[in-house]
Amino acid sequence: MTARIEVRMARAEDWPAVAGLLVELGRGVAAGTADDPVHRMQFAGHLRNIATVTLVAEADGEVVGVIDMEYHQRLGDHRPQARVNDLVVADRARGRGAGAALLHRAEELARKRGCFRMTLVTAAWRERAIAFYEREGFQDYGRWLVKPLAPDVRPGGEPIRDDT
Repeated sequence: MTARIEVRMARAEDWPAVAGLLVELGRGVAAGTADDPVHRMQFAGHLRNIATVTLVAEADGEVVGVIDMEYHQRLGDHRPQARVNDLVVADRARGRGAGAALLHRAEELARKRGCFRMTLVTAAWRERAIAFYEREGFQDYGRWLVKPLAPDVRPGGEPIRDDT
C-alpha cells in the first residue's frame, strides 16, 4: 500500500529534512548544514518572504519532497511570473506522486497570485526529470546559460572541492 502524500506550507522546523533533500540532489548544501542554527534561521526568514512559497510533501509524517517557488515581475507583462527554484523528491519516494502533488499545489498558488506562467530549469542530462516535467505540462523553451560569479562553485551550484 502506498502512503498518502500531503502537501503543506514548509515550517522552520522542516529545515533538517529540506537540507537533506538538497544534499541528496547535489545542490551544494553540506550535510552538516541541517544542524546549523544560522541556516535554520535563514530558512525561517526565507519562509516569511512574501515573494516566495516553500511547500513540503509528507508521506506517513515524513518530509519526502520540497518545492521552492518565487514570484517576480517581468518587464514585458503586468502580471507576475512564478519560478520554481527547487523541486526535490527523495529518491526512495519517487514515483509515488509527491513531485506531481507539489507542482500542482504550487501551480494553484501561482494562479491565485495572478501569474501568467510558471517556469523552472533542470539540467539537460536529467532525462527522467525532463520527462516528468513534460508530463506535467512544461515545454522546452530554450537554453539555460550560467556564468559562475564565485570561484568555488560549478554552474549547477555544487561546490568545487579541493581534494589535494
